[in-house]
Amino acid sequence: MKNLVIVESPAKAKTISKFLGSDYKVMASMGHVRDLPKSKLGFDPENNFEPKYMVTADKKKVISDLKKEITKDTTIYLAADEDREGEAIAWHLIPALKIEKNPIKRIVFHEITKGAILEALANPREVDQHLVDAQQARRILDRAVGYELSPLLWKKVRYGLSAGRVQSVAVRIIVDREEEIRNFVPEEYWKIKANFSSPTLLAELAKQNGKNIKVTNETQAKEIESSCNNGEYKLVDIEEKDSKRSPAAPFTTSTLQQEASRKIGFSVKQTMIVAQQLYEGNVGNIPGHSGGLITYMRTDSLNLSTVATSAAKQVIEEEYGSEYTLSKPRTYKSKAKGAQEAHEAIRPVNLSLKPSDIKAYVDNSQYRLYSLIWKRTLATQMQQAKIANTTYKIQAGKDGEFEFQTKGQRIIFPGFMKVYTEGSDNPEAALDSAEKILPTIKVGTVLDLEKLDLEQLFTKPPARYTEASLVKKLESEGIGRPSTYAPTISTIQAREYVTKTEDKKLAPTPTGEIVNQFLVDHFSHIVDLGFTARIEEEFDEIAEGKISWEQVMKDFYGDFKKTIETKEKTVNKEDYLQVRELGIDPKSGKPMSARVGRFGPFVQIGTKDDEEKPKFVAIPDHLNMDTITQEEALFLFTLPRVVGQTNEGEDIKANIGRFGPYLQVKTKYYSLKEDDPYTVEEDRAREIIKQIDEEKAKNTIKIFEKEKIQVLIGRYGPYIKKGRKNYKIPKDKEAESLTLEECLEIIENDGKAPAKKGAKRAPAKKTTAKKTTTKKTTTKKATAKKSTDKE
Repeated sequence: MKNLVIVESPAKAKTISKFLGSDYKVMASMGHVRDLPKSKLGFDPENNFEPKYMVTADKKKVISDLKKEITKDTTIYLAADEDREGEAIAWHLIPALKIEKNPIKRIVFHEITKGAILEALANPREVDQHLVDAQQARRILDRAVGYELSPLLWKKVRYGLSAGRVQSVAVRIIVDREEEIRNFVPEEYWKIKANFSSPTLLAELAKQNGKNIKVTNETQAKEIESSCNNGEYKLVDIEEKDSKRSPAAPFTTSTLQQEASRKIGFSVKQTMIVAQQLYEGNVGNIPGHSGGLITYMRTDSLNLSTVATSAAKQVIEEEYGSEYTLSKPRTYKSKAKGAQEAHEAIRPVNLSLKPSDIKAYVDNSQYRLYSLIWKRTLATQMQQAKIANTTYKIQAGKDGEFEFQTKGQRIIFPGFMKVYTEGSDNPEAALDSAEKILPTIKVGTVLDLEKLDLEQLFTKPPARYTEASLVKKLESEGIGRPSTYAPTISTIQAREYVTKTEDKKLAPTPTGEIVNQFLVDHFSHIVDLGFTARIEEEFDEIAEGKISWEQVMKDFYGDFKKTIETKEKTVNKEDYLQVRELGIDPKSGKPMSARVGRFGPFVQIGTKDDEEKPKFVAIPDHLNMDTITQEEALFLFTLPRVVGQTNEGEDIKANIGRFGPYLQVKTKYYSLKEDDPYTVEEDRAREIIKQIDEEKAKNTIKIFEKEKIQVLIGRYGPYIKKGRKNYKIPKDKEAESLTLEECLEIIENDGKAPAKKGAKRAPAKKTTAKKTTTKKTTTKKATAKKSTDKE
């Protein structure tokens, strides 16, 4: 092939292929093709931190396929994304493909349209080594933290734990907020509201003798009520003031994630997946349009190109009229630390392509996110909204000492609000954009009181973070960059350091809290927000060519390594056992304690030193290890309990196991998805068992009871199941006609390469017990090694 264009994803390759002629082939690298080895540190601290990169196992075929398209005369266009990760992907492709002697051109674009791609091809550049070095610094520093700290956590806290530079700071933020909530002391306050009739009006107490008033107890509230009952309510002043409201800035990665969460309920990860699809043009065939629908979605810039602002003005004039347009484009300045101002904000590539134009050709999530981006972009280039604010001031009290107020607002000119208003994390703030028209009343009117309401309230603790508000916090502290927010939040949940509550808030798990405590106690600089932000600034300086990445590593690694060595000798594991004494079990007289184990928090009766084995029960999600009472803990030991009996007279037991609550009938188990094992009753249990048995029967083709082998229908078609393991059925076999011997043969040959045509397959050797043991040991070791690759 004369010209080979290498992009990151197949969807992008497919879109770009439409724009180029037969002289070009577009292929995907599927992201990074090289990385540090998972089984060891991966860089040499004694040799200027030289990294030991290798082609990852899952990319060997990708590299092989790419090489087949390359000759010594092939011009290679490295077209990875235009951020640091993309620059590093392009840089790694050169040695991986051994194309150092080929003509190599680095091309970048922030939208996938024909014009943008052709312009990029016409203006190639060299790979930017400064950007590559910034990514290398992040990767190697993160590897150092993960690889060195995680084994220490295994020794001093619990096996299988891990730490990461950005993730651990995110966990700390969530743990700190949880501490604030626990330590919060509610303060009493009272709201006093006057309901008036003819005209209907609701006003709230605001002032006493001209000063703002805070009512803090019932006695004070009753005194105010008594005074008000001995006086009249008179409208003494109407204050009118016009105000202007400006639109929010165009979307960055962070603000798109926040607004998609507020307005359409997307998780941070979901937002980025859908945005990637829109960027790559991974949608249906839209008449009159080809390519991506939005610009690059990993950005912290607020810039809009002249092309975009001109297009916005034209669409606004056509859709809403010239009175909504601006005489000159509105610009915004980013407040984010280290923002890449040279890039562009997230916007539609073609603003004349309205959401209604694409609705029939995209899925619902793509439509909703595109609509959000289209409306927000258009709003940034529209006139300010003009609001008329009215405040009625009502005098009350025996001596006229109190002032009640009610506020109204009328939209004089909607401006950008015709299209879009920004969401808020505070539900009450959403009312700010709503009109509230007050009834017409003349100054001096004495109002008829219908009812005076005295409401006792208490101040609330700060709210837990949502995914979106955590992103906002990380960005405001200068921690992470647009490409890191989503993976950071996914990682801390996947590692079960943080869990999502029913109302989609982030709360730390007991494991997350103990890991955070360990890091705060012994590696406070690693989880220090200021330190993490400074490291990000140093990465920015590397990207700008101001400092070397090796110097950043030298400044960090030496002291960090010494601290690791010191803590290995001095930290006492007993300090992090996560044990909370609950008292003495009244039946056995043995100590009760709440603990955290390999599979999460549990309650234990007895100790390992007792003759009898201790009793254990898992602590369910709705209870917390730190707050569970002895009474609650004793109730947990009522499981397993006999719920009732089946029609055949067999006991139905309810219990909680490693994989959650379940029902048991002899050797059969039935997962409880929604029901509580402590309260589920016989009729409901029978209903669940019947439903699950019927579903299993539908999906069961054959059962060989003695050998515990089943032929089942799954999501992807028929398969064989033995124990917990599944086996694929070869294409030349019919599931319905499989014999026991054929099933055993398929199980025996699982994972073995098929014999070549014309070659005889050697008889299968029996696996010895010794060989099986070796295999298990190797797998465990590999898993342990994999766990050290933290970022």
